[in-house]
Amino acid sequence: MARLTGKTALVTGSTQGIGAACALRLATEGAHVALNGRHRDERAENLLADIAAIGGTATFIEADIGSAQGAIALVGQAVLTLGRLDILVNNAGMERNASFWDVTEEDYDAVMNVNLKGVFFGTQAFVRQCRATGRPGAVVNMSSVHEEIAFPHFAAYCASKGALRMLTRNLATELAPLGIRINNVAPGAIATPINAKLMADKAQLAKVTANIPLQRMGTPEEVAAVVAFLASDDAAYVTGSTYSVDGGLTYSYTEQ
Repeated sequence: MARLTGKTALVTGSTQGIGAACALRLATEGAHVALNGRHRDERAENLLADIAAIGGTATFIEADIGSAQGAIALVGQAVLTLGRLDILVNNAGMERNASFWDVTEEDYDAVMNVNLKGVFFGTQAFVRQCRATGRPGAVVNMSSVHEEIAFPHFAAYCASKGALRMLTRNLATELAPLGIRINNVAPGAIATPINAKLMADKAQLAKVTANIPLQRMGTPEEVAAVVAFLASDDAAYVTGSTYSVDGGLTYSYTEQ
């Protein structure tokens, strides 16, 4: 039997890249999955078709989690659609590239709202429904190696991921009596659409991979495999941790 048979899961920001890979992997493991994006576009339709092709079940919910209201509404709709939620994968995220002295309040708020506020209040809504039904749950946050290592010109992004690490640690302690586990996955350099420009620049790509002991970028599927583990009962004694999926990057990194 697949590890997540009979479970329900919501994956935020799951129309492409790591989020899409996570949704597909959870469905492969037997979970009924709620997909999410700001709009139901061709990418969403393709993912729904891919999940159906493997015999999985999924639904799509439009929502912008860049506000507390949006995140709470998304979780509420997922509960209504699936009947309950056993797993929450807080994957949606964003970054803005700017030197620190040029960062605007608008850019700062945009990054913090999606990467931290949406996660905070979406997780709160998830916890409330778990408490109301007396059910355990598992939360997996998509963090970044930049919760640990510097990333010049992305100060707000790094701050949001550092805060997410502390939030995860704190909630691991507070939610344990409820049977709710929460962990972070911290990808390094992953071959996703957001890194298309990097992958097309052979010289810059060589500099990046030179920092990675495994000498290559990772794949979304490799990140999704760790997410599926943390969402499953195989990780029943794991909470408050960050799992780096980075080919060894974090502890061999030097800024180029």
